[in-house]
Amino acid sequence: MKKETLKKMREKTPADIVKEIQSQKDSLWQLRVDLASGKVKNVRQIRAIKKTIAVLNTLSGENKLNQ
Repeated sequence: MKKETLKKMREKTPADIVKEIQSQKDSLWQLRVDLASGKVKNVRQIRAIKKTIAVLNTLSGENKLNQ
């Protein structure tokens, strides 16, 4: 993940982070459904979304500890 992207994520509010996590989980679910039906051509996108969710969960945990 690029440093600029991570910096932008750190600037988000906790509510925005939760919304982003849910959005990423929805897109991950959709990609998995498309993968099962044979529509997905870029399988690496699943891995990228999973990593983004992990980073957002980490940021959410950091926010909880700082408050």
